[in-house]
Amino acid sequence: MDLTPLPFCASLDQYQNQAKDLLKAIGSGDPEAVQCIKQYHPPLPGRANSTERDKLSDSEIRSAKVCLADAQFVVARWYGFENWSKLAEFVAAVIRQGSAVAQFESAVEAVITGDMATLESFLRENPELVQARSMREHGAPLLLYVGANLVEGYRQKSPKNSVEVATMLLKAGAEVDAVPKAGGFGTTLGQVATSVHTARAGVQIALMETLLDHGAAIEGAPGGYQTLTAALANGRPQAAEFLAQRGARLDLEGAAGVGRLDLVQSFFHEDGNLKANATREQMESGFIHACLYGRTSVAEFPLDKGVDPAAGANVGQTGLHLAAHGGHLDTVKMLLQRKAPLEVPNIYGGTVLGQATWSVMNGDPGTDYVPIIEVLLDAGAKVEAANYPTGNEHVDELLRRHGAK
Repeated sequence: MDLTPLPFCASLDQYQNQAKDLLKAIGSGDPEAVQCIKQYHPPLPGRANSTERDKLSDSEIRSAKVCLADAQFVVARWYGFENWSKLAEFVAAVIRQGSAVAQFESAVEAVITGDMATLESFLRENPELVQARSMREHGAPLLLYVGANLVEGYRQKSPKNSVEVATMLLKAGAEVDAVPKAGGFGTTLGQVATSVHTARAGVQIALMETLLDHGAAIEGAPGGYQTLTAALANGRPQAAEFLAQRGARLDLEGAAGVGRLDLVQSFFHEDGNLKANATREQMESGFIHACLYGRTSVAEFPLDKGVDPAAGANVGQTGLHLAAHGGHLDTVKMLLQRKAPLEVPNIYGGTVLGQATWSVMNGDPGTDYVPIIEVLLDAGAKVEAANYPTGNEHVDELLRRHGAK
């Protein structure tokens, strides 16, 4: 089963019924219910932490003894609360007559749907609302919901008028660099820069520009992650390039990720050694970003300086995995010429060919993976590692010619 969001004014009984339905679905082995367990459940018996939990197979989860309290916990976490008790506190507060919590939640709905008239009415009626924070674990104020990230998943939405919504909140006194109470130190700028939703809605760059024009710190909150490198790590190269153009600091990792070979070279002495202002970790991370985003000449430079072509395997994806996923044929060819390994598994157990064929089914539908898969097969990739069939006629015909069954 897939959990369907209840209205924020729902009763505790309604949440309880969802927990009961989820428990039944877990018992029947429903794949979406199993995924809920993987994502939100506390450590199962015999498992010490969430890292171990994530490695559980579906069959292990189905055989685990999950009770109603477990299902309640999953439901509470899905709605953004630490546990069932916190959810119950929220329900008691939100249904109270004249509740400030209900007003905040109503304002959130206006923000994520772009309902400017309703939002303006709420802010006029209660000017302090712009500084209020959610009762949910993240404790986000209204402006952070514009970032379409970190907050409860079903509320990560970017209406087409997100810039106007953000501007209204900022003019009403929203703190431009407010950070959530939980989940890191990302400001709204950081959330926007790393969000797939703002990118897909076509509002990401305009939102970042608006936030910067209102004084947002381009590097992010003190002690938190750097916005530009976070954008690179979350698959948002256009956001990173924009931030670089607006003057964000570029270390070795960031310079490589945005394709600045001249800056990458400046972090090295003439003898090829790194300068004091750069680290090998930055060099390897930059190499990975360059591969993912098809910065072929930038990706090649660290290899000349001693980076292992298999770099990235320790974090689950080699440069060749990522170049194939990104659809960058020139980068794939360069890495193969530099002896990048074909059969090293990624974190999901997939070889480079497995990654490429997975990407056919799940990646950018506008990317032509046929030439990449052909190059991988010609280089000796084992066809049995492919995800087959992919549903793409040209890819599947190519795989069949190489013996896929």
